[in-house]
Amino acid sequence: MDNSIKIYKAKWIGIFFLLAFIAYGFGRSLFERENTIDQYIGATLILLNTIMVLFIGVWFKKTLCQYNEMVGNIYFLTRVFEAIALGSIILNLITTINVSNDLGYFLAMVVLGIGSIPMCILLYKHKIVPKWLAIWGVTGYVIFAFGFIMELIGKNWSMYLLGLAALWEITFAIWLIFKGGNKKRLTTR
Repeated sequence: MDNSIKIYKAKWIGIFFLLAFIAYGFGRSLFERENTIDQYIGATLILLNTIMVLFIGVWFKKTLCQYNEMVGNIYFLTRVFEAIALGSIILNLITTINVSNDLGYFLAMVVLGIGSIPMCILLYKHKIVPKWLAIWGVTGYVIFAFGFIMELIGKNWSMYLLGLAALWEITFAIWLIFKGGNKKRLTTR
């Protein structure tokens, strides 16, 4: 590869990609149980997911903005929206509030899918990651976003269309942890 900028906090971004899957998955499962203790543990895990998603956005923005400030900002705002939308479910702990368990998730996933496409194109264009990984990301997120748009209009398609992007995120996370870019360090702005 020809890139000279190391991805800022690559290992941590990769670790948070993986931990966010676990935190939200287990957190949502526990949160939807009837037991109050399980719900509070679930809410805590969902909040941890929210924090990790925000850190992914902040840290990855530093690298993306070195190549294209608009793409860096889009990706950052994508992650902010995702964090807020996924975290909104915990408002249900307040008895006078009733937030849909699925609407925030579906909206978060649509925005994540659409907002990650320019990021993957930038990764491809500037050879920040191997080309096959960037192409996989673009393809996976297009299909992923479409699946969740269909959920918003009442078609249960997301489960059939999220696999490619989910596997990409796991693969990308592992790549970040073990490769994460080249030798030169990212200059701070």
